[in-house]
Amino acid sequence: MSPASYLTAPPRVAADILAPFRRLATIRGVSTWTVYGSLVAAALAIAAATAFLAVRVLDAWRALGRLRRHLGTELARLADLGEATVEKTAAASDTARLDAELARLHVTLARFAVLRASADEVRDAFSRVTAVYPRK
Repeated sequence: MSPASYLTAPPRVAADILAPFRRLATIRGVSTWTVYGSLVAAALAIAAATAFLAVRVLDAWRALGRLRRHLGTELARLADLGEATVEKTAAASDTARLDAELARLHVTLARFAVLRASADEVRDAFSRVTAVYPRK
């Protein structure tokens, strides 16, 4: 033996204190096909989860694109509705027209009060007759 071999190999007297060499730790009753099958199933599950995530991300990206496209048109429509509201508010503050409409409303309410009073008189007269009329 060369002097360098003593530097790399343990002494022969230390063989009983070294851990014994084993190939791989194995579990009794478990075949290698079971291990490989579970590894394949795990890989398939990871691939399915990745595909599901990709589909969801793609849907979110498309929804964001639709939002960006429609946001401008909807904001423009909202601005138009706001302008129409301002115009209607300005038209509603026309007091001369409102006073005329209010006067027409008072006339209509007075006519309704007269009609209601006459309807009440007829109902009262009819109820006197029906109070005497026998019922089943």
